[in-house]
Amino acid sequence: MSEPSLSEGPVELFRHEKFWADHQPWLAERGYMLRPRYRPDWSPSWIGKSGFPSDYEDSALPINGHILDATRKSNGEIVILKHVNQNVFPFEKDISLFFSAEPYASHPRNHCVPIYEVLNVPDMENHCILVMPLLRPHDHPRMKSIGEVMEFFRQIFEGLQFMHQLHIAHRDCMTLNIMMDPRPTFPHGYHPRRMRRTIDYKGRAKYYTRTARPTKYYYIDFGLSRRYNPKDGPPREHPILGGDKSVPEFQFAPGEPVRPVDPFPTDVYYLGNMIREEYLKKKVGLQFMEELVRDMVQNDPFKRPTMDEVVKRFDEILRRIPWWKLRSRLADKNEDGEQRFIRKVHHYYRTTCHILAFRRALPTP
Repeated sequence: MSEPSLSEGPVELFRHEKFWADHQPWLAERGYMLRPRYRPDWSPSWIGKSGFPSDYEDSALPINGHILDATRKSNGEIVILKHVNQNVFPFEKDISLFFSAEPYASHPRNHCVPIYEVLNVPDMENHCILVMPLLRPHDHPRMKSIGEVMEFFRQIFEGLQFMHQLHIAHRDCMTLNIMMDPRPTFPHGYHPRRMRRTIDYKGRAKYYTRTARPTKYYYIDFGLSRRYNPKDGPPREHPILGGDKSVPEFQFAPGEPVRPVDPFPTDVYYLGNMIREEYLKKKVGLQFMEELVRDMVQNDPFKRPTMDEVVKRFDEILRRIPWWKLRSRLADKNEDGEQRFIRKVHHYYRTTCHILAFRRALPTP
């Protein structure tokens, strides 16, 4: 059978959605309700109606084949279900649960996504589903001030330092694997697959800035992560490509032997490169981060600072930034004159409100 056509709307489930439809009754028994699209009696709601398929909630596709949203029947919370093949990713479940158990679960420096529950798939050996909170991309909606982005940097540095101090390397801490808790900024929620819309799909989701409602950032996706025993000495791993393919120590000429490397300096590179590519190259006013980031992305991994050193240097940078700089607007380098004028006016109004409400320039939750 051929794949359904998107031009007329996905009138049949795609191949990568079949797992969820097949297991919908079991998930409902375990307390998780999938959207109508994945229920046995589903038929496209837009057939014979006006408008575009995208106007209808049940046209929304999953993020990818192994991740889907669901509603927890006990309290109505929207959660994320992640299907993990433990034959391919044998350490993901254990490392995820390691950070979700005490004494680490409640530790303030823990920025690893919490796991609510693990469901073992009944008809698939060594397959499980991780149940976790609904998170949002760390930069959506966009950050408004220097203080907001510096708090983001502070938290992700702190979180990776915490992992490294526990001898765990993430090994894929690129931009897509850093998320934010949307509950403070989106108190009324939003649709998990159409993030600009309300949960009922009928309007535009309203949100607060991070300064008004400080939030927490999380690392996700521990499929490539590893935990090491410090008694075994510095770890060495053969290169494995994650989302960021630019790691200098992973670049080999044809015929050159592949050398195992220490994964901890590679983590430092991933984080530094994310800041360089997503912020220093795209935003105005972050020059004070350039020297630290330049050191984090050095070609020689032995010359990169450790995460302990990164956190120490970042704290020194942060202490030197005056309050008015933290309040200033985080501007895009590519914005045009009209955008710049409108955003400046909005920022002036917002900042005045924040100051009058005694909100901190560095929005720490």
